[in-house]
Amino acid sequence: MASLDRELVFRDPHTMKIKKTVPVTCYGVNHADFSLDGRYFIVSCEFSGELLKVDTEKMEVVGQQRLPFEGAMPQDVKVSPDGKKFYIADMMAHGMWVLDGDKFTEPTLMPTGKGCHGLYVSRDSREMYVSNRGEGTVSVFDFTRNKLTKKWRLPDGGSPDMGGVSADGKVLWLSGRYDAEVYAIDTRTGRQLARIPVGSGPHGLAVYPQPGRYSLGHTGIFR
Repeated sequence: MASLDRELVFRDPHTMKIKKTVPVTCYGVNHADFSLDGRYFIVSCEFSGELLKVDTEKMEVVGQQRLPFEGAMPQDVKVSPDGKKFYIADMMAHGMWVLDGDKFTEPTLMPTGKGCHGLYVSRDSREMYVSNRGEGTVSVFDFTRNKLTKKWRLPDGGSPDMGGVSADGKVLWLSGRYDAEVYAIDTRTGRQLARIPVGSGPHGLAVYPQPGRYSLGHTGIFR
């Protein structure tokens, strides 16, 4: 994701040599996730409020749409465990967009909280943790029930951003973007386990090692 260059750069995973560079007309290519069969992936364009659909084998943009919200700012992207839906966090719409990736029709918005930013699937694939950076909370989405079931509030507030789930699934780690700290949250209870001071402006946190064979990049997300 060459954001400032407005390009998607495809590289050989063994040599890192460039195989193809694809210019895009949206601004701020950012997060992405693949369809279940890997034939395409969905990309968020943070600064122009758009989504791209990209053919993996052809290395071509095959779909593009603007989100139906003035000032939309899409962030993290995650596919559902059954591959039927994509979820796109939007920090300005304060929720996540629910998209049919195959059809690539207009998505619907599910409000989660102010500054919706990061999306992390539980190890049993039953739930997804949604960080709401603007209000210091984490929403919990149940895939089977297709609804938000819980909201965990960080004591003393905070700005939960990007991070990851521990290999055993018991702890959600998130950076605190505007508070120079990181948080450890118990995924069973939502209780804050630790609040650790770090340098200013922590934007991501990689939890490693991770189960899975394929890396989706960013904060060390594997599948």
